[in-house]
Amino acid sequence: MANGFTDDDDALLAELGVEVEAKKEAARTPREERIIAGFEEIQRFVEQHGNTPRHGEGLDIFERLYAVRLDRLRAQPDSRALLGPLDHQGLLNGAAPVIAEIPDDISDDELLAQLGVDAEADDITALHHVRSAAEKRAAEEIANRERCEDFDRFKPLFDAAQADIDIGARITQPIRKDAGFLKTDIRAGEFFILGGQIAYVAEVGKPFKAPNGEMDARLRVIYSNGTESNLLLRSLQRALYKDDASRRVSEPNAGPLFAGESDDGDLASGTIYVLRSKSEHPTVAANREVLHKIGVTGGDVARRIANAKLDATFLLADVEIVGTYTLYNINRTKLENLIHRIFDPARLDIEIKDRFGNPVIPREWFLVPRFVIDDAVEKIRDGTITDHVYDPATARLVHQNEKLGERP
Repeated sequence: MANGFTDDDDALLAELGVEVEAKKEAARTPREERIIAGFEEIQRFVEQHGNTPRHGEGLDIFERLYAVRLDRLRAQPDSRALLGPLDHQGLLNGAAPVIAEIPDDISDDELLAQLGVDAEADDITALHHVRSAAEKRAAEEIANRERCEDFDRFKPLFDAAQADIDIGARITQPIRKDAGFLKTDIRAGEFFILGGQIAYVAEVGKPFKAPNGEMDARLRVIYSNGTESNLLLRSLQRALYKDDASRRVSEPNAGPLFAGESDDGDLASGTIYVLRSKSEHPTVAANREVLHKIGVTGGDVARRIANAKLDATFLLADVEIVGTYTLYNINRTKLENLIHRIFDPARLDIEIKDRFGNPVIPREWFLVPRFVIDDAVEKIRDGTITDHVYDPATARLVHQNEKLGERP
């Protein structure tokens, strides 16, 4: 009769279809209630999304919070014992990592802060097991990435941007908070690199005044992995600041790719060099005045050519330097690929034997007059080089829309 009823009463209630629940011997402690409530939130997440919560910078802040919380519960034997009878989804069966940096009594707001979200909970108004003001603001600012249904519209833009980066038509520059990167610097049509993905600002909504008094706007941002997010200007700005590897992608032909003189803060990246061969090979000797090797190096050019006569790349002969151009803040490999693509129609087709008798086809020699190389350098400086290609028939650089072999 522990429940307050006699055996006859229990039998009567059972016949009436009323279940009799035994009185709890002991109430749970506040900590146990909090652990159970937190675990139930994780269970609801799994039921809704079909997977256990995961870690990851690009994921929803609540999923990240639940992932850390689940790791913590798995690592605590008393929590596993308490929650075992409730774990119908087998969530506690995963590996139990050691989470020494997260105290047992840490609050959700403190946990959010460790995840990179500013907590704004007020002790008077904070509600247990209800999303705090900080959590709601985090959801508003970070926003979920969803599958981009019309990604086919944007994929050509990503392909073109990547191609421009590869050939040096666009450059990527680090985003430095102390350099004054502002929300107003984020405009529709711009590309950024964030979290290892190229991000395209497809739309910028109507400006509005944020709670802090500053102007803000809602963005539609498309990512190169086929996802998109609907987030605020300030959210994208903060995300770019937080990602140490974030970069801004320049516009095509936006200013010189390199300059003859460096500005304050510029770092020398290397040198374009133009060489002429002293080889007595019949083909080389017959075209010596227009045959040039064009390359880019990050070191000293004289040291680069010191052993030219032993290197098949230099036609196994000494060379002379006929031109050098210092460049700044640019990827050397990409610039060299760009130059070689422009002059590809005039690439020397020759095969020679190396010191060991193996056939080698040098790829950096071009039948191009020196004045055309100077013209190419000027077009690199003014950012128009990607619009041109070399025409061997007229020995000049022509616009891509111009027919080859025709004089202007």
